[in-house]
Amino acid sequence: MRYSGMFTKVTAAASFAALIAGGAFAAQTDLTIGLQLEPPHLDPTSAAAGAIDQVVYSNIFEGLTRFGPDGSVNPGLADSWEISEDGLTWTFNLRQGVKFHDGTDFEATDVVFSLDRARAEDSTNAQKALFEGIASVEAVDPHTVKITLTAPNGNFLFNLAWGDAVIVAPESIENITTKPVGTGAFTFANWVQGDAITILRNDAYWGDAPALESATFKFISEPSAALNAMMAGDVDAFSGFPAPENLNLFEADPRFQVLVGSTEGETILSTNNKMPPFDNVKVRQALAHAIDRQAIIDGAMFGYGTPIGTHFAPHNPDYVDLTGNSQYDPEKARALLAEAGFADGFTTTLKLPPPSYARRGGEIIAAQLREVGIETEITNLEWAQWLEEVFRGKDFGLTIVSHTEPFDIGIYARPEYYFQYDNAEFQALMDTLTAETDPAKRSEMITTAQQTIADDYVNGYLFQLASLSVANAKIEGLWANAPTQATDLTGVRWTD
Repeated sequence: MRYSGMFTKVTAAASFAALIAGGAFAAQTDLTIGLQLEPPHLDPTSAAAGAIDQVVYSNIFEGLTRFGPDGSVNPGLADSWEISEDGLTWTFNLRQGVKFHDGTDFEATDVVFSLDRARAEDSTNAQKALFEGIASVEAVDPHTVKITLTAPNGNFLFNLAWGDAVIVAPESIENITTKPVGTGAFTFANWVQGDAITILRNDAYWGDAPALESATFKFISEPSAALNAMMAGDVDAFSGFPAPENLNLFEADPRFQVLVGSTEGETILSTNNKMPPFDNVKVRQALAHAIDRQAIIDGAMFGYGTPIGTHFAPHNPDYVDLTGNSQYDPEKARALLAEAGFADGFTTTLKLPPPSYARRGGEIIAAQLREVGIETEITNLEWAQWLEEVFRGKDFGLTIVSHTEPFDIGIYARPEYYFQYDNAEFQALMDTLTAETDPAKRSEMITTAQQTIADDYVNGYLFQLASLSVANAKIEGLWANAPTQATDLTGVRWTD
């Protein structure tokens, strides 16, 4: 029996060592991450909803180039490229051995298909303007693509990194909205609408395999529900946490980490520039002076956010602080309204999408506008309604939205865009900027662009949205900053 007992101890120790070696105590490989907004569908190349990119960018779909966590533009499905001396011809060398999730090969013809589809006359791509300068796309051979431009474009690699420029395949395009097939590190698995989307690790991925075997995006729209889900452990992380007033609870709890970073999200009081009385610049100027930005940041975002005076991100080296152009001044606002013929004020609509910055901020702004005689009829819309009525239908007076696309001041050169600003000089400036490659000259033009839209009071410029995320303390690899609308899980892992 003595020998039997000794054998039992040795066997137990050996078994314990085997368990460790076999991974029984390995780090967790699944993740549930909360998001406030559910995407309307899963095709990033045919809708304006940033919630689509939040799920699919880099995870499922990839482009020729891609954004890094610091906002840099890096190689994607193209590992290198050459530019002709005149700046008109770009030759992209594609990665070899890449397959779509359905097993088909990624080749140059897929790039031709994707870019031709994005720039087609009947294209529904929300950022179709990104591709307007393309004259032709040609497959030189299966792994080489030649893109010819109508004019040099200093933003071209940047444009190709957008979610709207990801590469799709003709074989799977028919069902892309509900069953997306890309080349990314994860494959689409399931979508329980109104609840969650699950993705699985792509074991045939061309690049570094992600640490996560599976991930579930859980959609929780209510801030209080987001708080409860995190505290209960129902979600492991929450990207874009919608209840900033509760971040102190997580900061004080060692189970969690709080990530505070910057975004590309210019949060604005969007104004319908063609709808009377907002077709009068004095009315728009009055609107700007009626707004107390800091009160909105404090009341809606509990202090998280940076005031802005134009449509440009403060962390960009070319940013100009123009907040003084529209300082809070209710008396000046009332005087401007009187000059414009609205001494007794007027009534307009204020249509608000779901995010808490819009719903909470809308109530504060409505009260501020009321002080100068502007009454607002508030309507709370779901995203599908907002996209239909406001973005596409242009049926609004005012709305609040955060424009989270990177370096998107160019939207002010599109008169058909939903706030309908039409300035020929600004449009010419943007054309010149696009063709310019000299950094100093580009900076000068970017400064002029910021000043122009600030002086025209195109919109009410509120604040740069902060990137606020909460996560289990054992998770690493989540992006603190949000240089694009993405919840990139390719580098996320659990620590032991």
